Amino acid sequence: MTVPEFDPTAKPGYIYEMMADHLEARIEAGELRPNTPLPAERRLATEYGVSLGTARHATQILRERGLVFTIRSKGTFIADEARRRANRGDS
Repeated sequence: MTVPEFDPTAKPGYIYEMMADHLEARIEAGELRPNTPLPAERRLATEYGVSLGTARHATQILRERGLVFTIRSKGTFIADEARRRANRGDS
């Protein structure tokens, strides 16, 4: 499945939420694979044409959704399905 290109003007709302939704779609489509690093926030900011603060906010939303996890001094990684289920409280 191919994820459409990111377009922050496609609908009203906060860009960081749209960016998080787009990254989630990329994770679900397999473009961003489990246990691999999420691109650095600076790179995401450049790739999406947003400020660093917006990229950080989007990453935080992904963390809250259980889609990524951060290891201090190592980076942020895409969560695998088992970690996602554990974060949701599923068995």
